[in-house]
Amino acid sequence: MFEKGELVVYGRNGICEVTGITPMKLDGKKEERLYYILIPVKDRSGKIFTPVDNHKVPMRHVISKDEAVRLIDGIAQIAELGIENDKTRELSYKECMKSCQCTEWVRMIKTLRHRRAKRLSEGKKITATDERYLRQAQDSLYAELSVALGIPECDVEGYIGAHLGEKKE
Repeated sequence: MFEKGELVVYGRNGICEVTGITPMKLDGKKEERLYYILIPVKDRSGKIFTPVDNHKVPMRHVISKDEAVRLIDGIAQIAELGIENDKTRELSYKECMKSCQCTEWVRMIKTLRHRRAKRLSEGKKITATDERYLRQAQDSLYAELSVALGIPECDVEGYIGAHLGEKKE
């Protein structure tokens, strides 16, 4: 169970702060259930109520600073997505996003950046779908790394590049 004040990743809503845990009785239900009250970090005016025992939407702790550094150190070893054909491409992207796992977001970013470079070298543009999912994966990953590393989100990409550059030397 999460505690009040903790930061969690809650499905596609991203990073949220647990601001309360309260019993609630919804219309048509016989008994009360415990609910988390979540405030999205990127939209402090929003409020999400989710049952403590909800297993439909992934909810987990934000990774630690050590986990973030290990993830960045291991980026080169993380394999791209194995997408067999274009018909299943978007489904693969959706599954990665739905997983709410940093490693899956890295896999997706690597896949999409490689695909973009290949398409550009062929004189083609990146597709709108690829661009949209690349942005979603980067936003999710960078938001979590920002919190874990204690740096502004706009500095995360540079931090990763600098960190990986140091490892090569």
